[in-house]
Amino acid sequence: MTAAGRTPRGAGAGRAVPRTGLLAGGLVLLAAVAVLSIGIGAHAVPPSEVVRALLDYRGTDDQVIVRDVRAPRALLAVAVGAALGVAGALIQTLARNPLAEPGILGVTAGAGFAITVGSALGLAAGQAGQLGFALIGSVLAALLVAAVGRRSPLRLVLTGVALTAVLSGVALGLRLMLPDVFDVYRFWSVGSLAAREQAPLALPLAAIGVSLLGALLLSRSLNALSLGETVAHTLGAGVARARAAALVLITVLSGAATAVAGPILFVGLIVPHLARKPAAGSVPWLILYTMVLGPILLLVADIGSRVLLSTGEVPVAIVTAFLGGPMLIWAVRRYGAGAL
Repeated sequence: MTAAGRTPRGAGAGRAVPRTGLLAGGLVLLAAVAVLSIGIGAHAVPPSEVVRALLDYRGTDDQVIVRDVRAPRALLAVAVGAALGVAGALIQTLARNPLAEPGILGVTAGAGFAITVGSALGLAAGQAGQLGFALIGSVLAALLVAAVGRRSPLRLVLTGVALTAVLSGVALGLRLMLPDVFDVYRFWSVGSLAAREQAPLALPLAAIGVSLLGALLLSRSLNALSLGETVAHTLGAGVARARAAALVLITVLSGAATAVAGPILFVGLIVPHLARKPAAGSVPWLILYTMVLGPILLLVADIGSRVLLSTGEVPVAIVTAFLGGPMLIWAVRRYGAGAL
């Protein structure tokens, strides 16, 4: 950095090309993995037929499978993966904690609690009802956590953990007393992409798209905030405004993703770590990379969920848990237990 706070032109250009190249390569890999994911299933569809169904639809049996079932599921995986990845990057930047993930805002617990209450009242019947209650619960829980813990990152984390424990305990008690409620809840509680593409997804996907754009627009302010509040104030960043905007984006991204696919853990933890090294400390690049790596990770996990067992599918959340467990151990060993 020069005395004026600007990066020399040669140094910036030297890093911009590799970052852009990596992003372009990630997009190509994402497209390839998406085509592979659409083709894999109980009835395999060749990649050439997948591309033909997407670009030159003629109504054959394979193309109907691709257009009506596989492609919407892949689109859902891309949206959920991007939402969870970016939400993880935002919460880790905001809390300045490399082990933070979107669930600490109480989003998952709030969604589960709302579905439990809605089922007990007989209002959360069907996918549409569960989706609506999950969205409402996740937003209300995150707003409560943000209102109580907004003054400091540590207080935010502790508030989220406390609220998650309370909501999870109450919801568990209701499910134990009301077996019918448990039957409704258990289908949502295991994070999965199977059959979720049949739910009304226009509103959640639109919310995710707008929030991803908002994260990109906010990333420059978060770049200053990641250096600490004192430095951010010195650089002229609106700390309170940036923190509030980030909390809103995290709530919408993780809440919408959890509502449509159920709780899928570790994606918000793993993806920012994969993107952090090539981003080289730049929050805007971190957001861009997580937008690409999140969908790739979830598509790969979804492929694994279909091929691991010959008797049927494994919920994708189980696959991400197997991937996330070793990553969490690595992160704790690298950053120390103090990061918790």
